[in-house]
Amino acid sequence: MHLTEALEQTRPGLLKRIQVAAQHQQFNQRTRQSYLHWISRFVMFHESKTPETLVSEDRQAFLCYLRDRAQISRAKMNQASQALAFFFEQVLGKSVDDSQTALPT
Repeated sequence: MHLTEALEQTRPGLLKRIQVAAQHQQFNQRTRQSYLHWISRFVMFHESKTPETLVSEDRQAFLCYLRDRAQISRAKMNQASQALAFFFEQVLGKSVDDSQTALPT
């Protein structure tokens, strides 16, 4: 099962909210796909929580997981971080300040 399909099955309606927010931001198709990938992974990583209850500590935990366990590149870490900032601000309506968007070291 594709990650976005899993997201839609576990959180009905969230996929559409993400797509509408990305369209509103006028992201190109590749950026939309990339952001959807990272947001889907993030939500599935925290599957026991509803997206509305996710907080910045959950975001940091996921980014630390990507860095330490998945060992993704710095460029992909930046991409994941930006996707999650978009998700929090544009989809969930939660503010993310500059200190929260910094990648974990």
